[in-house]
Amino acid sequence: MNFTIEHEQEADGRWLAEVMELPGVMAYGASAADAVSKVEILALRVIAERLENNESKPLSINISIPIAA
Repeated sequence: MNFTIEHEQEADGRWLAEVMELPGVMAYGASAADAVSKVEILALRVIAERLENNESKPLSINISIPIAA
């Protein structure tokens, strides 16, 4: 399964990053890089928890990060 991270800057200046394939996996950061880093960590934790609780089968993981414009 491939995981895609999208990020955007909010009106208040914070950055929001989200893993589209994992509903609810999103994180704020002071910069785009900070938000992306935080959401990567959260995604890995969610995947690990699902594996630990037998809610998911082991899978090959690919994370794509779009190049900033």
